[in-house]
Amino acid sequence: MATIFTRIAKGEIPSYKVAEDADYYAFLDIAPLAKGHVLVIPRNVEDDYIFHLDEKTYEGLWAFARKVAAALKLAIPCQRVGVAVLGMEVPHTHIHLVPLNSESDMDFRKKKLELTPEEFEGIASAIRAEYEKL
Repeated sequence: MATIFTRIAKGEIPSYKVAEDADYYAFLDIAPLAKGHVLVIPRNVEDDYIFHLDEKTYEGLWAFARKVAAALKLAIPCQRVGVAVLGMEVPHTHIHLVPLNSESDMDFRKKKLELTPEEFEGIASAIRAEYEKL
């Protein structure tokens, strides 16, 4: 059975898409730590552990995430874009990209933001526009 992230990448479940290509997909986390919190996934591999990925997929995922992070930093004012790979909650490798202004912004135990659909779409649109310029 396909993971929820595979279903999102296939368009079966709606998401706030930030960027995509044939092999990777990036979308906003719907329980974000900060405005602009993005998840980056491989489209065709559902393994839940990043170090199980074959070399080509692993390297491609990081290259794609790097470009998404550059767009994110341009769209959302922040000092850095933090990176985390946890993979405990959804059995599909995913990279978290989180806009940071302090180290405490990357605390996954803190209360998640609640944004309106309009806010999510505005953020996704801003990141997508920067991504397309890169």
